[in-house]
Amino acid sequence: MLQFALWKRATIWALVLIGLALAMPNLFYERVERHNDAVQAIELRGAMPELVADRDAWPGWLPSGLVNLGLDLRGGAHLLAEVKVEDVYADRMDALWPDVRDALRAVRDEVGPIRRADSPPAELHVNITRPEGMAAALAAVREIARPTVTLTGVGSSDIEVRGAGDLLIVQLSEAEKQATDNRTIQQSLEIVRRRVDEVGTREPTIQRQGTDRILIQVPGIGSAEELKALIGTTARLTFHPVVSRTDNPNDAPGAGNVIYPSMDDAGVYYILERTPVVSGEELTDAQPGFDQNGLPSVTFRFNPAGARKFGRYTQENVGSPFAIVLDEEVISAPVIREAILGGSGQITGNFNVEESTQLAILLRAGALPAELVFLEERTIGPELGADSIAAGKIACIVAFVAVLFFMAASYGLFGIFANIALIVNVAMIFGLLSLIGATLTLPGIAGIVLTIGMAVDANVLVFERIREELKSARGPARAIELGYEKALSAILDANITTFITATILFTMGSGPVKGFAVTLGLGILTSVFTAIFVTRLMVVMWMERRRPKTIIV
Repeated sequence: MLQFALWKRATIWALVLIGLALAMPNLFYERVERHNDAVQAIELRGAMPELVADRDAWPGWLPSGLVNLGLDLRGGAHLLAEVKVEDVYADRMDALWPDVRDALRAVRDEVGPIRRADSPPAELHVNITRPEGMAAALAAVREIARPTVTLTGVGSSDIEVRGAGDLLIVQLSEAEKQATDNRTIQQSLEIVRRRVDEVGTREPTIQRQGTDRILIQVPGIGSAEELKALIGTTARLTFHPVVSRTDNPNDAPGAGNVIYPSMDDAGVYYILERTPVVSGEELTDAQPGFDQNGLPSVTFRFNPAGARKFGRYTQENVGSPFAIVLDEEVISAPVIREAILGGSGQITGNFNVEESTQLAILLRAGALPAELVFLEERTIGPELGADSIAAGKIACIVAFVAVLFFMAASYGLFGIFANIALIVNVAMIFGLLSLIGATLTLPGIAGIVLTIGMAVDANVLVFERIREELKSARGPARAIELGYEKALSAILDANITTFITATILFTMGSGPVKGFAVTLGLGILTSVFTAIFVTRLMVVMWMERRRPKTIIV
């Protein structure tokens, strides 16, 4: 066991050097947050005063990743949003109308002409001319119902249909409403996460809270208003047939129609068919660009299904106006000059480059299925983070000094070897955090402090075992060899169980719990490596150089 092959020694020291190199940028770079304009600068400080205060001065061939600081250390924005799931019910009813219309046309002889009537958002009302044919109408509409698949409503219908006089009423069933609510929340979570990730923010906390709320915490962002501007826009792009244009916002649009203002022309309103021909959900890409006049624009591309619908409509309606609507505002209403069969197009308007880029990000991330109403918003400044970091530094230093003193006092030279390995261990933790781009939170600092205490456990087991072997009158080399052999299983068992716990915390937990689990898990890996390999290699090298007849542990 004391015989280390050259390649093993080279591998161990190479891993140690790599870990130290990955951690090194955190010693020389200091993050400076300017929350007013969300600008982040990097300064050099401390041990390298001859370098200018610019990250570019850091050698490019060296690792330059830094440990990301969480919301509690770095500051950022906190939002609690409520998802207006009722909006989705109205969209479902609008989407259902063509199917209901076609189903009733099949029994037109019994129900007569039909007309969509005004209704609450969560219902679809249809007037039939012959009330005596209501039974046939109900049967025809129920034929288009589909089963709802949920944990509580497997096999139930997704719609409920009833009649009242000459009025046929369609609404979602309770099981379908519950399933729709869950899908809406999950879709909103995913879209908010994609929008935040699009701008390069790392390690945000985005999670469901309650039945219809989403908690959003993003470290490093300038303000809650900035975060709201990024994720609060519905960014719902739809394409509607134009019925007419008006200057009166109070004009009655008529059943099945809506009236939306023009985004660029003040005082101009468009009456559009409520049901869109194609929507932004069928977009596959959106990129900022410039139109033929050199003005900022956004180009988009549909998926095959959207491209077919878009192409078929433009082919059948050449010469008619076609409205491009974003969040209930008409961006433009061009006249269709020719069929657009390629599945792509361009949005032009009164944009600047920044606005076109932001719009492309929102469209690319996807439209929010429902409006978000922000119930709580906070901008967390870096002062709290500075206090937390200072307290964490003190805790780490106190724990570090106490452990170093205890090990040196208890085990002498072998304790010093363990102390060196402990320093390497902490450096490697920061190196791994920098490598994987993990976020360090206040619970993460607690995990590092805990790791400092746990890191020497393996060495304590080995050293106590060596002591027992020395009492059996064994020689130093044999005692050290048996000490490592017999302690290995206990070291692995103890650390594997703790690592399993850390994995479960990371998988099942969220936010602060994950921050603690990350540093704890990485600390276990590095502490086992330093205890089994680094400390033992130092002991072996010392034994080879000194060849002592006796040792004191």
